[in-house]
Amino acid sequence: MAVSASAVKELREKTGAGMLDCKKALDETDGNIEKAIEFLREKGLAAAAKKGGRIATEGVCESYIHAGGRIGVLVEINCETDFVGKTEQFREFARDIAMQIAAANPRYVRREEVPTEELEKEKEILRAQALNEGKPEKIVDKMVEGRINKYYEEFCLLEQPFIKDQDKTVETLLKEKISTIGENISIRRFARYELGEGLEKKQDNFVEEVMAQVKQ
Repeated sequence: MAVSASAVKELREKTGAGMLDCKKALDETDGNIEKAIEFLREKGLAAAAKKGGRIATEGVCESYIHAGGRIGVLVEINCETDFVGKTEQFREFARDIAMQIAAANPRYVRREEVPTEELEKEKEILRAQALNEGKPEKIVDKMVEGRINKYYEEFCLLEQPFIKDQDKTVETLLKEKISTIGENISIRRFARYELGEGLEKKQDNFVEEVMAQVKQ
């Protein structure tokens, strides 16, 4: 059965779990709110949400270098205590997130960070695309909304499919770690560098190169 947006909202308010997690829980339980709450609790996602308000100022700045030095990532991940920040489980999670950033090239950690100006411009482009495809005006806005969600999935780290398990998002992985470790964990910020990115690469002129050799 199709899950309504109002049911997802209600479940989210009751558990504090992420929107995608709530939708999946309702899909798995045929829209039954109480069973969906149990589903989230069993997965540790509802409990993770309760820890989400606690202050996390410890943690690690993890680095990752890929492809012989062509891609470099630095990510700050916070937890509540220095003890947890030094554990292998936390460090492994940080490495996984750094690898995710290297591989999937997100622009933001979460959708709330996307600048309004950029989002509105993207909506305009998507709306124009839909109209050019000959879609009826009355369904264009719904199409744009769906495509904007795809935009978030592509460019927002927490909404990307996890590279080691495409069936879960990075946000789901994060909440699983919060539940397992027992502390609030926050992916705060990151920087990603790709060799030559943004530079105008030199294009060798083959004719000039040959002529230069002839004149020698």
